[in-house]
Amino acid sequence: QVQLVESGGGLVQPGGSLRLSCTASGFRLSTSTMKWYRQAPGKERELVASISSVGSRTNYADSVKGRFTISRDNAKKTVSLQMNSLKPEDTAVYYCNAVAWNGDYWGQGTQVTVSS
Repeated sequence: QVQLVESGGGLVQPGGSLRLSCTASGFRLSTSTMKWYRQAPGKERELVASISSVGSRTNYADSVKGRFTISRDNAKKTVSLQMNSLKPEDTAVYYCNAVAWNGDYWGQGTQVTVSS
């Protein structure tokens, strides 16, 4: 059974930091491209960051470049998103996504709220 479980969301003040984690099971994480998406109320889901299977290539949305860092630990089957200098416009539900050889998998999402 494939599972992606996100954690680490919460309420943070503008300028603060959060670290999201995604724990994978039921498929081969080490050969999968991993991505973080987010969806704010009334908006479409958008790609925030992606990382290649061995972590050699990363890509970021322009809106988060220089503030967010995606990383992975294939041995621990986790993918993380370090978010610094958070802004109110970063408020959204954040989703972990795996692009595996046999399908596309999603977590249930974790809420991030940036507010004073």
